[in-house]
Amino acid sequence: MITLKQLTYALAVDKTKHFKKAAEMCSVSQSALSTAISELESQLGIQIFERDTKRVLTTKVGEDLLEKARDIKIRMDDLYQLSKRQTSPLNHPLSIGVIPTIGPYLLPKVLPEVRKQYPDLELTILEEQSHVLVEMVKNGDIDAGILALPYPLDGLHAFEFWQEDFFMVAHNTDSHAQQVEITSDEIRETRLLLLKDGHCLKEHAMAACKLQATEGGSYSMSGASLYTLIHMVAGRMGTTLVPQMALDQLIIEGSELKAVHLDEPGPHRTIAFITRLNYAGVKDIELLMNIFREQLKKYCTEH
Repeated sequence: MITLKQLTYALAVDKTKHFKKAAEMCSVSQSALSTAISELESQLGIQIFERDTKRVLTTKVGEDLLEKARDIKIRMDDLYQLSKRQTSPLNHPLSIGVIPTIGPYLLPKVLPEVRKQYPDLELTILEEQSHVLVEMVKNGDIDAGILALPYPLDGLHAFEFWQEDFFMVAHNTDSHAQQVEITSDEIRETRLLLLKDGHCLKEHAMAACKLQATEGGSYSMSGASLYTLIHMVAGRMGTTLVPQMALDQLIIEGSELKAVHLDEPGPHRTIAFITRLNYAGVKDIELLMNIFREQLKKYCTEH
């Protein structure tokens, strides 16, 4: 009889392409994992993996089987989680992914209150770019993700909980630094520094400013993080755009940097939880969203 454990082991091998690493991921011995997969192949009468001393390859029929196995495991995990959540909310392990342009600025504002209200919550946070989080949620590697919309979600469900605008950050010697508002046309007059390709913040910032990638090189310089860009601005190398929730951490009081609100129709980006369509922990996500929303409102009131 095929077991969920066998399928879990096979999925781990498919992910790592390595029996030893898969065994470590599943917290079992390599021999136990290898035996379980051999039994699975024997029961099904197919070869799932081609292996030799140097590499592991998933066969074509193995890929088809593991696609179905992945769906089975996700549904079983959701079933177990559903039973746990009937006792009390947020008292069980929960894994959430967050993108780098949200995590460092959102989590310090909201997690202390989450811990205060739900001290028994076992929360695991990981940071990845949007396309990685979408795949991890879809494959059941994490329970939920937090990212900025708009973004293609590939059939996942989005629970929006916050909207915000962008601010241009400039050195106080910049001709636009003393303004209260700045338009897209005025931003075109500056050397706008943006994150490298692959960060959705770059796309959202360009969309908010009505900028096209073919317009020229005024914003072609890219950094690896918002902190990098802020240091470049402090060095008078240009200006950048940052979301409102990041201002208090990126601009220190008394610094030579100034934040000017982008005077273009907003909100400029929307923050949302993403989950699978049939995810069993929707009520837990709703509880977290309410806390996040209230703490962000508090932050905006105080700043």
